[in-house]
Amino acid sequence: MALREKLETIREMAKARIPPEARATMERSIEQLRASGIMTHVAKVGQPAPDFSLPNAEGQEVSLKALLARGPVVLSFYRGRW
Repeated sequence: MALREKLETIREMAKARIPPEARATMERSIEQLRASGIMTHVAKVGQPAPDFSLPNAEGQEVSLKALLARGPVVLSFYRGRW
C-alpha cells in the first residue's frame, strides 16, 4: 500500500471516531479558512521556511538557522483539539 493510500485510510478511520457535530464544526471552519483566501499564503511543498526563533523545551531560544546548520529539520505543528 502506498503512503498516500495509508494516509487516506487513517484519515477515514479518524473521521469515524469524531462525533458528527464536531466533524461539522471542523469542516465548516476549514471551508471558512479556504474562503478567506489564506491558501494563497500557505507554504508550498519544498519551499524553504523563513528563519525564526522559538524557545525549546528548556526555555532556551533556538533558531531554525542554527538547527539547519546541524542537519535537516522537521517542523511539526500541533493544532490541538477542535
